[in-house]
Amino acid sequence: MIEILSPKELARAREAGALVAHILQTLKSRSAVGTNLLDIDRWAKAMIIEAGALSCYLDYEPSFGRGPFGHYICTAVNDAVLHGLPHDYALADGDLLTLDLAVSTGGVAADSAISFIVGDSKPPESVAMINATERALSAGIAAAGPKARLGDISHAIGSVLSAAGYLINTEFGGHGIGSTMHQDPHVSNTGRPGRGYKLRPGLLLALEPWVMADTAELVTDADGWTLRSATGCRTAHSEHTIAVTSDGVEILTLPERARP
Repeated sequence: MIEILSPKELARAREAGALVAHILQTLKSRSAVGTNLLDIDRWAKAMIIEAGALSCYLDYEPSFGRGPFGHYICTAVNDAVLHGLPHDYALADGDLLTLDLAVSTGGVAADSAISFIVGDSKPPESVAMINATERALSAGIAAAGPKARLGDISHAIGSVLSAAGYLINTEFGGHGIGSTMHQDPHVSNTGRPGRGYKLRPGLLLALEPWVMADTAELVTDADGWTLRSATGCRTAHSEHTIAVTSDGVEILTLPERARP
């Protein structure tokens, strides 16, 4: 079922989105060489609880994971790209870290992910890959709106990623979001324009372009959750939750400093 939010529910989604953006930016500022992934998880937990919100991950138990996730944030380093289970690892200079967070406030969820490089080393290939996912995300958002179709978004995202030279995995992509974190419709990171579900005001979508440097094949880590590149290459992932409105699109997880 595809969920359409009421104006009251959309207001709660804005609150959730603002909280997700704030937590992610705070965690990014605290993530330095030597920071442990378990510390990041503890910081996320404290901020979620302090805000009176709920984690969408803690008891999450989908078919593609092994048992309840049991943590408050996804932390993926270097060759890990999706569903990164926090573990005892201290970040090193030049590590490519992805933080993916979803919380619910007032019964409505928001979801966002950021990738960045820790420390002073900035490998050019990693910087370019992160930038490609961010450009693809911007293109997908620009293609959305009340008269667009899902294929328009997928095509816009895929065009940017393909032009940058990346292969596209279609097993995981964006998704609907609302009273639960993962809903229909699935939003592939590649597709044909003019095809698929026609967007309606009140629809929330989490758009999430992600790539791996030299492959489209994933492998599942021994923890049963973390998805890694099959070749061990680096990865990047960017995500925003957007709301379709009667006259366009609203980005709900935009950091405060970037809001108009």
